[in-house]
Amino acid sequence: MKLGDRLLVAVAPFLASWVIRLLYRLNRIEFIGEEHPKAIWGRGEHLILAFWHDQLLLMVKGYRGPGSKILISASKDGELIARVMQYFGQQAVRGSSSRGGRAAFKKLVALAKEEVDLVITPDGPKGPRHELKDGVVQLARLGSRPVVPMAFACSRGHRFASWDRFLLPYPFGRGVFSFGPAVNYEKGENGDRFRERLIEAMETNQQQAEAHLEKSGVSAV
Repeated sequence: MKLGDRLLVAVAPFLASWVIRLLYRLNRIEFIGEEHPKAIWGRGEHLILAFWHDQLLLMVKGYRGPGSKILISASKDGELIARVMQYFGQQAVRGSSSRGGRAAFKKLVALAKEEVDLVITPDGPKGPRHELKDGVVQLARLGSRPVVPMAFACSRGHRFASWDRFLLPYPFGRGVFSFGPAVNYEKGENGDRFRERLIEAMETNQQQAEAHLEKSGVSAV
């Protein structure tokens, strides 16, 4: 690794962790639908948490569960994200559908037996945007875990011209973390049917987050 890359990996995650904390504190944040994951945790069970890649930045502050392991790309950018997550006490499983995905998926299936939540951006790391890939479907089937949709919406921010239109919230706005009802892979269910149900649940949950903002008189970015 080049000197510049080593410095980036050493310094950037620490700075990014404080940017995340600062943005969270400088916005008026609400939580809705949190009874859905709490019901699962209350039974002593664990879940798969799924949200779209463009909402990644503040999601670690929206998770208030017993502990998680997160599927993160094996790329250089993924290394930075994994190190940022360490500052919040969250562990990473490295890999994606394009780099190390098969090995990472095997790890996640094994992790499904552990007492920890699993976190996935099902359209990451390279898209297409909001297109649910097969990994989360197979994980739900093989791991026998409920998938809880998670979404974030905010009133002030910037969307980059990246494949996912990545969202950077601005300070002094309103934000909403929204959780939808769990989606379970039913015994004997067709994988395509489960994918359709999960996409619909994620879309509905996103609309719920945006509608909550609109009730406050502001629109989502």
